[in-house]
Amino acid sequence: MIIVTRLNGSEIVVNADLIETVESTPDTIITLVDGTRYVVEERPTEIVERIKTYRAAVLRFSDDPVVTSVDPGSVVEFPSGVPAPGREPERME
Repeated sequence: MIIVTRLNGSEIVVNADLIETVESTPDTIITLVDGTRYVVEERPTEIVERIKTYRAAVLRFSDDPVVTSVDPGSVVEFPSGVPAPGREPERME
């Protein structure tokens, strides 16, 4: 997951594995595989760097023998606003 900034200044978390294209028109538009589009402040090169960093972290995490032997019942901290797997995101009213 990567954090990007919408044009109104709010941050959203995007699943980097679902990004199909990133284009500059001159605004940067992220298009997901399902056709959802997000206009964001970051330049395409910055988004690519964030995706690389995210994927490198995933690989480091999966190769860490300490992490792979963690008790399945332990608590995992997720970034603010990102629901834990199996949990519904909180709805904003």
